[in-house]
Amino acid sequence: MGISKTEIFTDQQNEISVFAKVFGHPARVAILQHLFKIDTCVCGDLVNEIGLAQPTISQHLKELKHLGLIKGSIEGTRVCYCIDADNWTKMKHIMQEFLDQDVSAKADCC
Repeated sequence: MGISKTEIFTDQQNEISVFAKVFGHPARVAILQHLFKIDTCVCGDLVNEIGLAQPTISQHLKELKHLGLIKGSIEGTRVCYCIDADNWTKMKHIMQEFLDQDVSAKADCC
């Protein structure tokens, strides 16, 4: 059996692509912005704030949690979400290192 496509790339390349996936959907960006704004959140609040159906919000929350950028705690029948500060800092460092690369000032090479 062949190798999966991700196995031919470095760990750093795979990490960058996973983190970039977060920003590939405006709903996830909106969720993150809202969590930063209020510092904690209940899923129902996100439904009202963002305007998407609860199952859609839940799916995006699941993806963000799977990627490690948010964490949640159960409080009775509610789940409270917040930004995972350690993983957010790690993601920022990895993405900043990648985005800080500059094209050299050489003559046009193409």
